[in-house]
Amino acid sequence: MFSARADILKAVTRFSITIDGLPTDPTVPMTSFHIALAQINPVVGDIPGNTRLVLQNIAAAKAQGARAILFPELVLTGYPPEDLLLRPSLEQRIAAALQQVAVAEPDMYVVVGYPALCNGQLFNAAGVFFAGKKLAEYHKQCLPNYRVFDEKRYFSAGDTACVFDLDGVPVALTVCEDIWQAEPVMQARAAGARMMLNLNASPFHVGKQQEREQILSQQALAGAMPIFYCNMVGGQDELIFDGGSCVMSADGTLCTRSELFSDSLLFVTVEKAGEALQISADALPATVPDPDESIYQALVCSVRDYVNKNGFRSVVLGLSGGIDSALTLAIAVDALGADRVEAVMMPYRYTSSMSLEDAEAEAHALGVKYSVIPIEPAVNAFAAMLSGSFAGENNAAVHDATVQNLQARCRGVVLMALSNKKGSLVLTTGNKSEVAVGYCTLYGDMAGGFDVLKDVLKTRVYALSRYRNALSPVIPARVIDRPPSAELAPDQTDQDSLPPYDVLDAILQRYVEQDESAEQIMAAGFTVEDVNRVIRLVDLNEYKRRQAAIGPRITQRGFGRDRRYPVTNGWKPGV
Repeated sequence: MFSARADILKAVTRFSITIDGLPTDPTVPMTSFHIALAQINPVVGDIPGNTRLVLQNIAAAKAQGARAILFPELVLTGYPPEDLLLRPSLEQRIAAALQQVAVAEPDMYVVVGYPALCNGQLFNAAGVFFAGKKLAEYHKQCLPNYRVFDEKRYFSAGDTACVFDLDGVPVALTVCEDIWQAEPVMQARAAGARMMLNLNASPFHVGKQQEREQILSQQALAGAMPIFYCNMVGGQDELIFDGGSCVMSADGTLCTRSELFSDSLLFVTVEKAGEALQISADALPATVPDPDESIYQALVCSVRDYVNKNGFRSVVLGLSGGIDSALTLAIAVDALGADRVEAVMMPYRYTSSMSLEDAEAEAHALGVKYSVIPIEPAVNAFAAMLSGSFAGENNAAVHDATVQNLQARCRGVVLMALSNKKGSLVLTTGNKSEVAVGYCTLYGDMAGGFDVLKDVLKTRVYALSRYRNALSPVIPARVIDRPPSAELAPDQTDQDSLPPYDVLDAILQRYVEQDESAEQIMAAGFTVEDVNRVIRLVDLNEYKRRQAAIGPRITQRGFGRDRRYPVTNGWKPGV
């Protein structure tokens, strides 16, 4: 279920859709050709490796009779290449890659995405190569500069349509954001296009595939032409590309769709009889996973690609007996296999026997290497070292914040030592609710390289845990059922310091993800006390988030490149 690569879609059934409302005339000779959509997983910056991947897919498509193949946006550099686009050797490297692509299959149309330097300006380009030559080149017109996108930092915008002849069919090129806007589609139609190929690097968030297909349906109807939509797949730092490549007929009907979160070649046949076009596909549309399944697959994809693309042999995490680390462990094993995952329980005097039992049960159920390393000697040593400096301070509470943070930091030291010795990546386990309000310790439980749950609210953590247990029971039921606790003080629960998670998460969704004001949130029925408290905590803890590990983005507004607030600021909550 969680394999890194899917087999090429097998023939399930065959069906036809008449396009442009023109019925086919049996007396008119019919010609046909096959188009392959290559939903692949490039590595940002690895132009030679990405070129080899492109060539492999060209050969595979040719072997199955494809006349044309469509690749994702900026596939040769990977997406987003960010400041790699500013490197002096970029033009030379892309030229060498395009030369290989152009001569790969002389009798096949290859449509590939790359950065193109023209007259001193850099464009996000799509090129058509045939018989060793570049037939056409399109420059992306609509450059997104919102949320995670900052293309205007690098690219100039194109301003003209690009239509080329593919065996008698005038075909337009567009790139990603162009399809979300009306003008490029209508411009292509006015230029005589009867079909559109759209190259994409469209990242995942919950519900994204439905949004895409709604837009594609509208644009296909508006332009009166079918749209072939090819998307990237794979994890890239915070972003996850879920694929979902598809073909939409001119009447806005979905023809076929690739599996999400898997590499694939999707084949579609275009038949031409006079002015009439007809599409047939060898596969029914793949199912779009429900929200919990899609999020889980996205997180698995992100861990697999972050670890593998960065060359880590394995991962290690602190297994506390709580729900966050249990879910993180399950995701890591599903992404990498049990042999590449290590879990460490690091108990202190406040760690309950239940937590020790549950952590061991989780590790056993998933088959990972498991060890127990008590941290009390380290905590005591630090306390002794600091006793002189702490003299005269308020030390009445043995479980004050200083001592609690000291425990977390000792655990961080242990995990980072294991990371250094074994070459393992440390996975942190903080969820979005905790990261939002600062319910985490700098250089403690925040220490590590990748935070799997960084954009997953606590209430969603519970839902994902139940989803994973439905596949196979790996998280003990009482881990899901009992009140969550950091176990840094006697009888501690999270709700000692925070509103109930259903309240907290609802406020965070409105404030962080939807940018609502305090007044708007209160008007939705939340108390003044809860709203002001949560907003204050979110604003105060920006400095922690700036120093946190990166993590995969699954919502429309995650922490990181998506939400950028100044650490030092005097803004006060208000309208």
